[in-house]
Amino acid sequence: MSEIAIASLILDARFNGPPSTANGGYACGAFGELVDGPAEVSLLAPPPLGTPLDVSFHAEGEVEVHHAGDLVARARPVDGVDVEPPVRPTLADAREASRRHPGHGVDTYFSDCFVCGTRRHDGLGIHFGPLRGHGDVNAAVFLPDATVPNRDGIVAPDMIWAALDCPSYVPQLWDPERPSLLARLAVERLDCVEVGEPVIAVGWHIASEGRKHHTASALLSAHGRVLARGRALWITLAST
Repeated sequence: MSEIAIASLILDARFNGPPSTANGGYACGAFGELVDGPAEVSLLAPPPLGTPLDVSFHAEGEVEVHHAGDLVARARPVDGVDVEPPVRPTLADAREASRRHPGHGVDTYFSDCFVCGTRRHDGLGIHFGPLRGHGDVNAAVFLPDATVPNRDGIVAPDMIWAALDCPSYVPQLWDPERPSLLARLAVERLDCVEVGEPVIAVGWHIASEGRKHHTASALLSAHGRVLARGRALWITLAST
């Protein structure tokens, strides 16, 4: 792998997922948007917040991110993300599903997550829950307001990655004693998401192999058009 340039970036402390580290989708977006076109990002260590990260750009289009000499993430270009939602819920369906979000009324490992945490009043508010009649599918409404990072009313790309992250945490992973963490996320953005326009977030299960879980997610317009889609790998923490 031929290295051609080195830069640095800092993940904003506001955008945490687990306590004290970055939301996986946001981190993947920050790294993946350094790649030209659709990208896949593998997280190899918890992405730290508020500290400079070294970014290496390589001739093959790949990007590596290090912190204090340790490899944090690797991003690479992909041709696209070949997933299609198994169902396209309405806004009403998605709102109803969000009432069954696993974090309502309890403290969980993700209660303060910028994307889905129920204790966050400055986050994305994507409180996903199981879609009625589809036990392995999550749904939620994402209604970005002016507090969501945007560019002239268009939601910032790294926020699209973040919005695709948490809904892919499908009901099969809901174990408060053994949470799962995002290990890899590939995203393809197909159209813009506008501030003030409601979007349907949907996530579904693909396959599981022991502690590894393959899932997917999409952001849909109110009329069911796919605006962005992602494919994720989650790893359940080992029992202690």
